[in-house]
Amino acid sequence: MIRHRALTLAAPLLVYGMLLAAPTPAAAQAPADFFKGKTVNIEIGFPPGGGYDTYGRVLSRHLGKYIPGNPSVVAKNMPGAGALKAANFMYNAAPKDGTEIGIVASSTLMEPLLGNDQAQFDAAKFGWLGSMSKDIAFCGITTASGVAGFDDWLKGKKELIFGSSGPAAITHQHPLVMKNLLGANAKIISGYQGTKDISLAMERKEVDGICGMFISSVQTSYKPMIDAGVMRLIIQMGPVKSDIFGKIPSVYDYAKTDLDRQVLDIHFGQLLLARPFMVPPGVPADRLAALRKAFADTLKDKDLLADAQKAQIEIELVTPAEVQNMLAKFADYPQASIKAAQKAIDR
Repeated sequence: MIRHRALTLAAPLLVYGMLLAAPTPAAAQAPADFFKGKTVNIEIGFPPGGGYDTYGRVLSRHLGKYIPGNPSVVAKNMPGAGALKAANFMYNAAPKDGTEIGIVASSTLMEPLLGNDQAQFDAAKFGWLGSMSKDIAFCGITTASGVAGFDDWLKGKKELIFGSSGPAAITHQHPLVMKNLLGANAKIISGYQGTKDISLAMERKEVDGICGMFISSVQTSYKPMIDAGVMRLIIQMGPVKSDIFGKIPSVYDYAKTDLDRQVLDIHFGQLLLARPFMVPPGVPADRLAALRKAFADTLKDKDLLADAQKAQIEIELVTPAEVQNMLAKFADYPQASIKAAQKAIDR
């Protein structure tokens, strides 16, 4: 009886264990079988017409041929709150099956660290595909403002008004850092839909300037304004310095203390993740691996590189490991530095 009872109890447990061990059809499905006939969306956290939109759309035209199963790839815009809307969607609401890819600003990824309770995500837990480029950001002002350069602005104390799309955007944060850390007299007006909208506001003389212009944007969207003498670049942000547009001072030139430099690193070090792409947490490992390989292979595609040259955007792969390492570095900063970085953007 005892043996019979043990067998009776063991049988259901054995069946139950087999059911647990057996892969579900979705998990067992090879990436090529899963993606075949599907549509992969690229959610762009900004409106049409800007740099993020350009990168997202250039990628969307070529990515599908490198994803196993060759799905259709569609670029869509999901603007809002400096790409917080898109980041929150990707983390909390997007399907976790590999059919949703997002691109947000690198500054958006820093929002949880900088105390923004509207940032409902942990950046380290996204499935990172990498970034399409590394970059440096610039601030530009209209010549109508009457300010000749950054030193002139600091010494003259004239108030310059900058347009912003929202508190999570670098168009908002970069002028605030100059104001709160370096003593520049800046005022920020939020609510613009994106950099294109801010540019129109500059033309209407509603604002004096814009920050957060990457090299590719300066070379395309803002080149006519610079060539016409309507706008001048006054300072650059980034852990490396570029003379591509002439001898423009770096924000790091004005750091007075080690704490200042750490604050600048927290805000501007992440610019090396200029155009980061991710999938939600929980995407099956084999699909994530397939998407990562497709992303890297696409950035070497001759047709994509031709499109990028035509659009005047730079392509330089930042790997998923580099993204993760950089996010870990920021999380390891001392609390005093993080609090000072929060204060620099009025948090």
